[in-house]
Amino acid sequence: MRYLVTGGAGFIGSHVSDRLIVEGHDVRILDNLSTGSRANLVGPAADAELVVGDLRSDQDVAAAVRGVDVVIHLGALGSVPRSVADPLTTHDVNATGTLRLLLAARDAECERVVFAASSSTYGDDINLPKREDRCGQPISPYATSKLAAEHYCRQATELYGLNTVRLRFFNVFGPRQSATHVYAAVIPRFIHAAKQRLPIIVHGDGEQSRDFTFIDNNVDGVLLASEAPSSVVAGQVYNLACGAQTTLNEVVDQIAALHGDILIIDRQPSRPADVRHSLADISRITVDLGYHPSIDVNEGIRRTWRSYDATTNVAVGALQESSLGAEARN
Repeated sequence: MRYLVTGGAGFIGSHVSDRLIVEGHDVRILDNLSTGSRANLVGPAADAELVVGDLRSDQDVAAAVRGVDVVIHLGALGSVPRSVADPLTTHDVNATGTLRLLLAARDAECERVVFAASSSTYGDDINLPKREDRCGQPISPYATSKLAAEHYCRQATELYGLNTVRLRFFNVFGPRQSATHVYAAVIPRFIHAAKQRLPIIVHGDGEQSRDFTFIDNNVDGVLLASEAPSSVVAGQVYNLACGAQTTLNEVVDQIAALHGDILIIDRQPSRPADVRHSLADISRITVDLGYHPSIDVNEGIRRTWRSYDATTNVAVGALQESSLGAEARN
């Protein structure tokens, strides 16, 4: 099969590309390298065809989908805080960029588009666990842009017959995830701060919880969605997570245990547009796709901790200027 992975030079995309190539598929990557990096393409994904281009360009997108069987659409501008600061760019990439990709995939007669949706679309719905058929109102421009993109996927199936599958990612973490980007996610930031003996910044009381999902589980779900029969998945939406709830304080405690020393915690005010709790109901993806998370959050944190052993020379200033991401690239 010939796959296009948008955002394939990023954290999640490079892991997906690795797995696809190991399984014998041809992979093309579309990435503008604004948050992705060639440095992520050092494993099997080094054999992928890299197209440096942008989801906001008709020409780039049309060229990327040409001759492709399946599109795995991971390219996006993540982060709730970034979307609050710059909602127009977030919408342009995440919503309009997705629509542009869907139309190009339709015209190129691609067989399927697997879209990386987001748990943030559950918004202000306080009910747990989060179920695919029950959403509240999005509370950030990021969430709104991802929900709009979801609707475009659904409509592409209903109006144009394009086979689309939406996977609502929760908080994905693991090796290669940036710890020092201005919108870095929480687990790599905590780990990097601990290794640098810097204060760990926690916004609020730390009792906010997430359904943290180790990268290998996420890749499993993406590939299952790309390979399942169309009669099962076309037009469907699934939560992709572990179905387990972990607080930020619990993450800090585990990192402290791995570190073997007392950590300095810098508690700062809560941020606007942060979801308080998030937990996925994964029964639908389990039944339809046979998905079962194989690595729990504790083992995932241990593996991620080990993977950052060689990254302790990152500039301290970049880390200190970072904000704690509520959404881990989702």
